[in-house]
Amino acid sequence: MDTSQSCFHCGLEIKESDLIVFDSKSFCCKGCQTVYEIFSANDLGCYYDFENSPGATPLDIEGKYDFLDNEKILAKVLEFNEDDVAVVALMIPHIHCSSCIWILENLQRLEPGIRSSVVNFNEKKVRITYKSDEVSLKTIVNLLSSIGYEPYISLENYETGVKKEDRSLTYKLGVAFFCFGNIMLLSFPEYFETQEFWLDQYKEFFRWLVFGLALPTFFYSGSGYYVSAYKSIRSGMFNIDIPIALGIIVMFVRSTVDIIMGHGQGFFDSLAGLIFFMLLGKMFQIKTYNFLSFERDFKSYFPIAVTKLTNGSEESVPIYDIVKGDRLLIRNQELIPVDGILISAEATLDYSFVTGEANAIIKKSGDKVFAGGKQIGQLVEMQVLESVSQSYLTQLWSNDVFQKKVNQHFKTITDQISHYFTPILLLIAFVGFGYWIFIDIDTAFNVFTAVLIVACPCALALTAPFTFGNILRILGKKKIYLKNALVIEQLAKVDTLVFDKTGTLTTTEKSTISYHGTPLSEEQEVLIKNALRASNHPLSRMLYSKMPEKKVLKMDRFEEIVGKGIQAYFEDNKIVLGSSSFVEKQQSQDATETSIHIAINDHYIGRFVFKNAYRKGLSELFYKLSENYKLHVLSGDNDGERAFLEELLPKNTQFLFDQKPEQKLNYIKNLQEKGHNVMMIGDGLNDAGALAQSNVGISVSENINVFSPACDAILDASEFHNIAQFLKLSHKAIFIIKMSFALSLLYNVVGLTFAVTGNLLPLVAAVIMPLSTITIVSFVTIMSNVFAKKFYLK
Repeated sequence: MDTSQSCFHCGLEIKESDLIVFDSKSFCCKGCQTVYEIFSANDLGCYYDFENSPGATPLDIEGKYDFLDNEKILAKVLEFNEDDVAVVALMIPHIHCSSCIWILENLQRLEPGIRSSVVNFNEKKVRITYKSDEVSLKTIVNLLSSIGYEPYISLENYETGVKKEDRSLTYKLGVAFFCFGNIMLLSFPEYFETQEFWLDQYKEFFRWLVFGLALPTFFYSGSGYYVSAYKSIRSGMFNIDIPIALGIIVMFVRSTVDIIMGHGQGFFDSLAGLIFFMLLGKMFQIKTYNFLSFERDFKSYFPIAVTKLTNGSEESVPIYDIVKGDRLLIRNQELIPVDGILISAEATLDYSFVTGEANAIIKKSGDKVFAGGKQIGQLVEMQVLESVSQSYLTQLWSNDVFQKKVNQHFKTITDQISHYFTPILLLIAFVGFGYWIFIDIDTAFNVFTAVLIVACPCALALTAPFTFGNILRILGKKKIYLKNALVIEQLAKVDTLVFDKTGTLTTTEKSTISYHGTPLSEEQEVLIKNALRASNHPLSRMLYSKMPEKKVLKMDRFEEIVGKGIQAYFEDNKIVLGSSSFVEKQQSQDATETSIHIAINDHYIGRFVFKNAYRKGLSELFYKLSENYKLHVLSGDNDGERAFLEELLPKNTQFLFDQKPEQKLNYIKNLQEKGHNVMMIGDGLNDAGALAQSNVGISVSENINVFSPACDAILDASEFHNIAQFLKLSHKAIFIIKMSFALSLLYNVVGLTFAVTGNLLPLVAAVIMPLSTITIVSFVTIMSNVFAKKFYLK
């Protein structure tokens, strides 16, 4: 007698010596028992209902992932691997419900070496950050497999980026088309009710043949609707596939009863046609979405530059022009945009952008450095290993660590409508059926099915994403790159604008610089030029670009104090550049100047005085903005240009000077406490705190690779004059969404009215439903393009 038992969790056979009994259930090991305990403690017991062995360990798992012990292969699979912290993104095909998400985002409870795991449900991927000195990737993959979530790892995909195309919809559509055509052909005699001997003789045969042809359509082509409806019910979230699946099943059962009872061939022709047109509509939707795709082309829309070294000369180029083998110069606080090899003797990197922890990591010459690290201290040189993955940088930018807590108004409305839509729809269908069943049985079934199919919340659900998505694309073409669609909604709520002055209102291209002090020797100019070379402050970059080319010196040490200045050391020389108080100048200073003071080896030398050039169209922009917004200008400089700015800008503009970074942050916080929605426009270095505090933070980029993850948008300086148009377009986006909501509701009301009154056939409903979605999507795309053209943004 066979007394073998199977593990309740993984389904494997249990050896008698390994048997563990817990909660009246048998387990093969402590691991399976632990997983069961976690699932049970968090009300995830339904996990075990999904299939007979939901966590079934593949029987051939042993040794399957040994290749992950190979360092070269591991390097291809990992996104990041530094200082015992590694990041990997794994595709998990079996993700299918909220329970799956909870399990996969709590992996650290199963394996302490895992730091965090985040699921991307749409792409069926989980991004895992783990301690590589505590747990290996092979162990993690085996763990995932043991709880029923075996990842799909194809090294070919990692190398080429090729994704396996899903053709299941095409196959289902083909089967539905074949069956629909043949069922229609075999049904012609029934339609015309002709009295012909052979037809009457074989009528039953033709009916059962029609039934046989309907089976592949019902069970295979329509299977996606049943599976989706089942998962929706199990998760407690009622989606639109529930009424569609119910309508199909009712039509199939009714038609089968008709054939068995000899009442006729039923509605199999309508059933096959219904499924065919539904699938055709779904494919048409996918093709339409692809045609109207608002997926952003990162190469066009990510306006960050990086300094490329070519034969000893420095050139500022867009990061998407960087290719393997290029040599880059990375300054203090600049982001490493791509994986590479460190050429300089030493670098100090902050990978908090990737890992969320601000631990400085020391790298030596020849070490690999990963994209997403921020250089701290003196400038370094690196050689590029591969082209820039801007989708990776954007993924880091969208890290939850840097997200602001905002109320997603339209997502909330959509979620509420979607939540109540299906129950209300089912109620209408049953009430309509109950009314018509006493009048006409055929009409009753038509009404029931048509109501379930014609109504569609998809148009409502897609209105906001498609509108925001197309606006993102339009703004991207105009060189303002938004972090995500939520920023558009926040832009429309803004009532107060705060501008930084230096590097935001001013431009480095036309500013004039004069020197006052002891004449500089050639050696002193070389020291100053090399000290400025490592700094990213707008004034430093401006002065560096104006000074003539000098030989490059080896820097021993560098320090930049935000809001004060820089210190650089070259062999026996110490250079201090910055404000008068930082440089410790003893003589009196003209308080109306914007200047950089210089001390070499603790001896004051002089100062560079800047005559700022303001951006073209600044006055016109501020006057436009003053009609609808409160305007503030904050500056870390002195008030030497107050009189000029008061003359140039609207009278109601408020000015504050001598503001340190923390004072700017507190100023914005005070405005918010008074009930204002604040947008801050500044540079990514000195204004990082203020950008993070504001409701919307925009970093202005002018050939500078200073990237603050705290900002919500990056604006190319050449498009600064279009800020008013960008804000207007955000308001129009909200207007388009409201119009689309109204049109979607109108469609559903009219469609349901015709369906309930028996004036809409299920087959017609199947054609109209996907067309309604396509119409709404096309409407929001066209309208957003029209408004963009109106504001000269196309």
